[in-house]
Amino acid sequence: MQFRRVLSGLIGLTMVLTTTATLAQTTSVTLKIDVINSSLQSPWGLAFLPDKRMLVTERVGVLKLLNASGQTQSTLSGVPAVNSVGQGGLLDVALDPAFASNQRIYLSFSESDAVNPSLSGTAIARARLDLVANQLRDVSVIYRQLPKVNSSGHFGSRLVFDRDGYLFITLGDRQSRAQRGFAQDLTRGNGKVVRITTDGKPAPGNPGFGAAGALPGIWSYGHRNPQGAALHPGTGELWVSEHGPQGGDEINLALPGRNYGWPIISYGQEYGTPIAVGEGTSKEGMEQPVSVWVSRDGTDSPGLLKSSIAPSGLAFYTGDKFPEFRRNLFSGALAGTALWRIVLGGPQGKNEVFRERLLANLGERMRDVRQGSDGWIYLLTDSGKLLRVSR
Repeated sequence: MQFRRVLSGLIGLTMVLTTTATLAQTTSVTLKIDVINSSLQSPWGLAFLPDKRMLVTERVGVLKLLNASGQTQSTLSGVPAVNSVGQGGLLDVALDPAFASNQRIYLSFSESDAVNPSLSGTAIARARLDLVANQLRDVSVIYRQLPKVNSSGHFGSRLVFDRDGYLFITLGDRQSRAQRGFAQDLTRGNGKVVRITTDGKPAPGNPGFGAAGALPGIWSYGHRNPQGAALHPGTGELWVSEHGPQGGDEINLALPGRNYGWPIISYGQEYGTPIAVGEGTSKEGMEQPVSVWVSRDGTDSPGLLKSSIAPSGLAFYTGDKFPEFRRNLFSGALAGTALWRIVLGGPQGKNEVFRERLLANLGERMRDVRQGSDGWIYLLTDSGKLLRVSR
């Protein structure tokens, strides 16, 4: 498997205020980057409402409503209690496919165990959005990653609705050496993608694994920490991006019933060493990634320890403002401080044929990437900014 790694040239090296813009040159178009909000606190997830306003989650446990220009309008009450230790907190947000009629939204968050607060896991809450009272109503937890464990990392936690109105949830392996092997265990929630109904039940059409005690709802397994998820605009299939350990970050086409190998196969290394994780990079019965990064800048450096880009939010571009980017895949990068553009081709558009690293000179940890209601690209950064990418 070969991967072409092409870096773009960048100009305009300074960060800007909302009234000015940075320019960045890709291989095909000059991008304009505006900072339209710089007052957010560790934002994680972004969703656009039908009226072009936005919902933004902040890890500390705050859900904010932004106006169509990106400025903070209000803070919404009624958010479930979150465990915001480590990588945890209030994470993703998604609108119900029937939001126009039912006003429902879904939140993913790290939840403490009611009896033993040192234990935690990913949970999904459903709520009705009341924008007149600026609050969430009828809040209920519809899904929990089980068992809860003593770890503050790798919650996964992206939410994506499929074309049939069922909800995909990505779940991390919970990070610790003691827990990561359970990504291969169908009786536990570690390192899985699940697919449920809006009531939290296993969705019709999910794969049957035929394994004793397999948890209901599992779609795929053997994932490490998938923090990006998006539906392919042509096929409707789920794509996920996930963190490798030291190197080995991946983008995967998450197909039903498939095993993505972690931690038996990996392109990464054990932290602080050149020792490869697992048995190698491939094994019969385990899926290969569409894309792999073994360094932060997308290049290979033989003889050096590998390092991660730490992929985050994931989005396919389907708008008309960037016809050059149509059906390209965009991934944020945290440790890699960039936005990656991936061009797909080959049979059914499922192979990477080109990729480029964008906006690296902004020095921002890109947490989420979304296509806006206006057709521009929007980015959340860990530093608390909402960026609009236009031309």
